[in-house]
Amino acid sequence: MGLSDVEAGFRNEAGIQTVVAVLRQRLGERLQTGEALRAQHAHTTTYIPAQLPDAVAFPQSAEEIRLIVRACADHQVPIIPFGAGTSLEGHVNAPHGGISLDMAQMNRVLEVNPEDLDCTVEPGVTREQLNTDLRDTGLFFPIDPGANASIGGMTATRASGTNAVRYGTMRDNVMAVTAVTATGEEIRTARRARKSSAGYDLTRLFVGSEGTLGVLTSITLRLQGIPQAISGGVCPFPSVEAACNAVIMTIQMGIPVARIELLDALQMKACNAYSKLDYPESPALFLEFHGTEAGVAEQAELFGEIAAECDGGEFQWTTEPERRTQLWKARHNAYWAALQLRPGAKGISTDVCVPISRLAECVVATQDDIAANGLIAPIVGHAGDGNFHVLVLIDTDEPAEIAAAEGFVERLNARALDMDGTCTGEHGIGQGKRPYLNLEMGEGVAMMRQIKQALDPDNIMNPGKVFSFDR
Repeated sequence: MGLSDVEAGFRNEAGIQTVVAVLRQRLGERLQTGEALRAQHAHTTTYIPAQLPDAVAFPQSAEEIRLIVRACADHQVPIIPFGAGTSLEGHVNAPHGGISLDMAQMNRVLEVNPEDLDCTVEPGVTREQLNTDLRDTGLFFPIDPGANASIGGMTATRASGTNAVRYGTMRDNVMAVTAVTATGEEIRTARRARKSSAGYDLTRLFVGSEGTLGVLTSITLRLQGIPQAISGGVCPFPSVEAACNAVIMTIQMGIPVARIELLDALQMKACNAYSKLDYPESPALFLEFHGTEAGVAEQAELFGEIAAECDGGEFQWTTEPERRTQLWKARHNAYWAALQLRPGAKGISTDVCVPISRLAECVVATQDDIAANGLIAPIVGHAGDGNFHVLVLIDTDEPAEIAAAEGFVERLNARALDMDGTCTGEHGIGQGKRPYLNLEMGEGVAMMRQIKQALDPDNIMNPGKVFSFDR
């Protein structure tokens, strides 16, 4: 199945109409069926075709989620959880129709435990909202995927982002969840203890499940102390390979870098134009260090020495918050900047992750592939953990361009898997990556399918995502 070949599945028309009527009676105006709103809840930031739900529900409590799930279970109607809608692989599409569960009104910070460095939030809380709420405690939540995603969506897709090299991914920062399963029962996967040997790790089962096993109703998160000092900067390199070699040396030397982001020359050109910057239009690394004032200065100086050894240019770094904000705003706007390289085009945003020792080899081979096929496709990467993204810009009205882009994505995933990497470092599987999960996991997919069938035998939880339910 190609990215342009996302097919609709069976629709339980009678069941859908019955559930819509039941939920309208119970939720009133918090159940909407207008086409414009339904379209917003099927949108995707790639060109995967939108598949609209039949209605959008806005629950305000775990009890209302249980009510909705039970109604859907009784009539075998699909449920598609929806956070902020920032997913990139068709996660929020409704190939079988059904009810989109918009969690925006479940946005309370339920508990903050400063002494234990943890908190519990509802799934609709966004990462920026959470960090604003935490500011007076001296703590922050470090996972930063770029977009102002919801915590529930970040948990469901096992998100990571620019800080993962130091603070890990959602897998490392979610301590427990509560979730409503396909039977309409709410379960709690763990307590707040920092470690446990009590049975199966159900928390990790739900982290990354993409809404296919249940609907999250709360998430307990690890927090970090706000660093005393932060330094950040940009360093140009003559080639992507040289930049990647600097990343490898930095990690191997144990420098506790908080962020180390790779941008190729084309992406730097786009960022300069979009964010009105004047950096050299060559491959570059964006870096950030967290710690004490003396510590971040020492780390920056050590990296400067590594950069010089790898033929890098001057490492311009600063501790001034305004300049650092400008720097990272440019990085976070890389997607929108890249779209301006070909106005009117749409982007296929895809990611892979490889062992860090293979990063330079993989990125260079990918650039050669892009050039050989005449594609416009800038590269950015969370280089510190071997994860990079490619945005292929295409005219979706041209079948030849779609075919060329899909061929490139297929080769990229095969290349990463040949290097013992993964077909997705942080986007998740959704619909777009389904063909590659089987290549990566082999018989492991059969075990995932068994778990899905045991917990959701009627396949009502976000069907059509991750893998085929029946084969």
